[in-house]
Amino acid sequence: MDAIISRIIDRDPDQKEFHQALHEVLASVKPVLDRNFEYRQLAVLDRITEPERVIMFRVPWMDDDGQVHVNRGFRVGMNSALGPYKGGLRFHASVNLGIIKFLAFEQVFKNSLTTLAMGGGKGGSDFDPKGKSDNEVMRFCQSFMAELYRHIGPNTDVPAGDIGVGAREIGYLFGMYKKLKNEFTGVLTGKGLGWGGSLIRPEATGYGAVYFAAEMLQTRRESIENKRCLVSGSGNVAQFTTEKILQLGGKVLTLSDSSGYIFDEQGIDQHKLAYVKQLKNIRRGRISEYAMQYPEAVHVPVDPSLGYNPLWEHGADCAFPCATQNEINGVDAVHLAKGGVQLICEGANMPTTPEAVDIFHDHTLLYAPGKAANAGGVAVSGLEMAQNSMRLSWPRKEVDDRLKQIMKSIHRTCLDAADEYGTPGNYMAGANIAGFVKVVNAMLDQGLV
Repeated sequence: MDAIISRIIDRDPDQKEFHQALHEVLASVKPVLDRNFEYRQLAVLDRITEPERVIMFRVPWMDDDGQVHVNRGFRVGMNSALGPYKGGLRFHASVNLGIIKFLAFEQVFKNSLTTLAMGGGKGGSDFDPKGKSDNEVMRFCQSFMAELYRHIGPNTDVPAGDIGVGAREIGYLFGMYKKLKNEFTGVLTGKGLGWGGSLIRPEATGYGAVYFAAEMLQTRRESIENKRCLVSGSGNVAQFTTEKILQLGGKVLTLSDSSGYIFDEQGIDQHKLAYVKQLKNIRRGRISEYAMQYPEAVHVPVDPSLGYNPLWEHGADCAFPCATQNEINGVDAVHLAKGGVQLICEGANMPTTPEAVDIFHDHTLLYAPGKAANAGGVAVSGLEMAQNSMRLSWPRKEVDDRLKQIMKSIHRTCLDAADEYGTPGNYMAGANIAGFVKVVNAMLDQGLV
């Protein structure tokens, strides 16, 4: 295993996030390899860590002033043993091949845990839609799809949204795909309700994370009710994580964006949350404006050179990191433990560093990795694909009930796998093992392809 990791690092030394994801998964699955010699003999680690396909392309587009810009586009198809590639598109300045590979690798196991027939993939661009006009975003999306359409399809690869890709971007992307292919198919998920989208899809990642957290708390005979919660981010996932916490009787104290975070001791209620949705989704403003609207709250700018995020210093019961990768480091983890937090449930992908995870386990905190806790989004994307195939639209309650049941099933699967391989209560080990075994067995059933 060490030799495989070293070989991967030597081959792609700049892909730090991908290396981090590899270490996390491979460390967990060593007991599986020890029990199943044929996995080693058939080189499943080499096969599962190498993408089946990597597509990179340029994306030229013109701004409103007539200036031409060129960005990079990516799509990584990591593994299709369980179904067509499935995973979001991320538009953000930080996007590079290493980040897309890490996200695609995580997606393989996340999709496996949902029990739905989906492989793992991810894509995106270093284009940042923040500050761009609707017409500029449309022109970029059309140029992006002018290349991507060749490589995707409802039975091949079904992208969705991620950071920087919401309903607006999905609409522009879908429109261009439909024009180029001359067909109306379920090639993208996260579509508008009027043209093939699913109810609960925008809410699914946030709702699912809270459903998963509720299951974790039940193992200690507790609930979300009256729990004080720290939530990072203020986009789609953070908004609907907050909404579901409020519905279950909890109290949310924080939200954040790249400008810093707000702390509201009185709690972010439904009325305040509605303001946040209007601020971020329609006006595309900064979270600092919340403190101007609600003077009882404070806005705290965060200097990245500080080495930790003061958001995680506030006393609370639960933490939901919903912003981006590696936002909680070892110092933050110590602050969370000292502040009384008993549960950390990841709404973002890999928002916790390995050092922080070790600290959570050392303090016997309930910790849920993103590949299990935030699988609700892709689960409902899978349900959207099913509805598109049948030309049906299920009622809101039916989709929400299915989501809740899927999250319960993922929770039980993680605990059962952790128990079977000698790490009871370790959700990270359980999620990695359960996802890995299912994907590997499907690969072996399909031969050396």
